[in-house]
Amino acid sequence: MDPRLTAEQDEIRRTLRELLHKRCGPEELRAALDTPAGHDRALWTTLAEQLGLPGLAVPETYGGVGCPRTDLALAAEETGRALAPTPLLATSVLTAPLILALGTDAQRARLLPRLTDGTLTAALAIPAPALATALALTGPGGGDWSGGGRAGGVQARRAGDGWRLYGEAAQVLDGHSAGLLLVAAHAGGFVRSRTLLFLVAGDAAGAVRTRQTALDPTRPQGRVQLRYVEAELLGQEEAEVAGILARTGEFAAAFLACEAVGAADRALERTVEYLKQREQFGRAIGSFQAVQHRLADVYVQVQAARSAAYYAAWATGRGERVGGLALAQALGALRLAAAEGIQLHGGIGFTWEHQAHLYFKRAAGDELLFGPAHRLRAHAAEESGLFAGAGVAV
Repeated sequence: MDPRLTAEQDEIRRTLRELLHKRCGPEELRAALDTPAGHDRALWTTLAEQLGLPGLAVPETYGGVGCPRTDLALAAEETGRALAPTPLLATSVLTAPLILALGTDAQRARLLPRLTDGTLTAALAIPAPALATALALTGPGGGDWSGGGRAGGVQARRAGDGWRLYGEAAQVLDGHSAGLLLVAAHAGGFVRSRTLLFLVAGDAAGAVRTRQTALDPTRPQGRVQLRYVEAELLGQEEAEVAGILARTGEFAAAFLACEAVGAADRALERTVEYLKQREQFGRAIGSFQAVQHRLADVYVQVQAARSAAYYAAWATGRGERVGGLALAQALGALRLAAAEGIQLHGGIGFTWEHQAHLYFKRAAGDELLFGPAHRLRAHAAEESGLFAGAGVAV
């Protein structure tokens, strides 16, 4: 692995940082979170038209930029620094790769150009709390997480030449606002039990969507209820959905790790800036050795997480499954940086008006959706056979 970034990657990150610095300040962020969608539609349009960010890793055939997925994962470090309120994760990381991998030629040609130019957003609807399991981040990815014929989840039934879906999925990222839903549903009954993916228009008859209160307001979530909604099967019935979801989960983990590193780095920067200004006993707080030691510990954790995240981004296209470990490391670094930032800011760090709590909620929210960290590590150890055959010496 060459740890140096290419000139193109440096330019993408620099341009993205400059744009987000202008368009995603504290006031703009809070205004976006208070909108019904929970994100800044104007910012999303700008990211699509000026940078091509939604289609960065989509082939040029479908209107994308055609860059490696590594570039999109590295760009996530900048969106994480700003806690950018955009549908990038739901649309370009969780949904677009599945359509590209499983969709028919007609489905790709119809949907991917609209996803890449920012005119259409999408959401992956998987019954909560099974997202991490479905993406094979905390388990093998098989099983009956989509419903298994029991109550809960989403059930798919044939209706003439098409399909109908019934059920609900909660905690769906951007599920309340996305123009396209990619729904994981259980089909086949007991004998041919399997999970399939279906395309559902956001405004389809029988689809009821409501925004939910989320721990992390920068990741808006919705509840999707489907009442015999007409749906279109993504790809073919014989497709290996579990395997494709696992590969998507590996890329999503690398993306989230880079995003968490960016957030942790910015949380540390904000804390250092504050400690240089705030004085106590006639000295800047940052001059006290005990405070410096705490900041040094955070810095070491952030740099270690950055190294792991970069490696995961590089390895995501080479068949190595290291995304879960990198994500666990990055979420731990973000949680530490945010917690220390809140405490070292003193009284102001605990207020609703300050941004410090948003970084802590990002770490906690991502662990709820894609972790927790100890399960990410446990699954990675199980996959690698780390403890296989280990005995206890007597």
